[in-house]
Amino acid sequence: MNKGIEIARGKTKILYEHPDNPDQLVVKQTDAITAGDGARRHEIPGKGRLAAQTTARVFRLLNLCGLPTHYLSGGEDDDANEMLVRRCAMIPLEVVVRGVAAGSLVRRNPTLVKGTPLVPRVVEFFLKDDAAHDPLIGADEIVARSIADPNEVAAMSELARLTFEILSHAWRRRNVLLVDLKVEFGRLVSGEGKGQLVLADVIDNDAWRIWPQGREELMLDKQLYRNLDTVDSQGLDRVREAYERVANLTSDFPVMRPAAAAVIAAGSADVEPATAIAQALGQFGLPVVRRVADPVTTPGFVLQAVQQLEAALMRVVFVAVGDRALKEMLEYAAASPVLDGRDDPRAVALRAAKILGVDDTVSYGRVLLMQAALRSAVLHADAALQQPSQPPAGTLA
Repeated sequence: MNKGIEIARGKTKILYEHPDNPDQLVVKQTDAITAGDGARRHEIPGKGRLAAQTTARVFRLLNLCGLPTHYLSGGEDDDANEMLVRRCAMIPLEVVVRGVAAGSLVRRNPTLVKGTPLVPRVVEFFLKDDAAHDPLIGADEIVARSIADPNEVAAMSELARLTFEILSHAWRRRNVLLVDLKVEFGRLVSGEGKGQLVLADVIDNDAWRIWPQGREELMLDKQLYRNLDTVDSQGLDRVREAYERVANLTSDFPVMRPAAAAVIAAGSADVEPATAIAQALGQFGLPVVRRVADPVTTPGFVLQAVQQLEAALMRVVFVAVGDRALKEMLEYAAASPVLDGRDDPRAVALRAAKILGVDDTVSYGRVLLMQAALRSAVLHADAALQQPSQPPAGTLA
């Protein structure tokens, strides 16, 4: 990958200018692994390659789901462990989302039993300061020190939680428990979306705890390295093997499973509402097949359409629009789920996306983002309603 001068170097990565585009940077992952704020440091040949692969796959998944990230391309090809990203002004915070009690949370809360599920998720902020060992910092102090404003703190909390839930879903599909996750944020410094808050830095095997089968003793993450009493070649080999396994497991994280929604209208009068449902489904990026089939006048055609669609599509959700007899016929003819298309189009689309999201992380993530957007809209509407009304111009208050 073409790159310009080195502009920054961290414990495990190097940042370079992009030679042709000032809005972009090149991130190179190194073979270094560290613990204890850099007090323990070793080289594991090939780790940079595995870290770049894992990070690229995680960010591609998040991009597909619709989360704002700095990632553009690279990390997986023959590119010297390098990724192309949008240039950000990094916020000096680590945002940690915890889904299971472990690590420093348990040490700070002795009554909390390790392994306890945490619902709602616990979101914590840590100030990036190696000399002070990255201390815990509260939202009020973040604002008071002008590190981020209240809206950014709320956005970071929500985006970090959504990232955790999406990655937790991806790992659950592989019988692995995501225990906790560390992410970082930056503000785009130029170009389209200048000033926008985005997920940045890297998200690799150093950024989470993952326990296969929910068993801590089977961990595959950086804690393996932290737990080494004596760091020798055999111990580092075990760490590398775990990182390689994780890179392999994440290889299909950003792959959307083939699926479609089959919207079937009972007659010509139902084509318009069927079109509205198809448009709502498009917001989730779901392919849509539309047919018209009357269960009374063309019952054989209904059955034929069901058989053809189920044979052609790996996964399908049927939506029956119009006559209730159509839904009942589809219920008994199709092996796939059938939804009532007489409801609100957005609600129907959301139900379809949820069904397909059970075993597809991209669909699942898009559902989460849609729900978050709906919640945000309600909160903004309520906040606007609570604002004191302004008197008309030219009148006395």
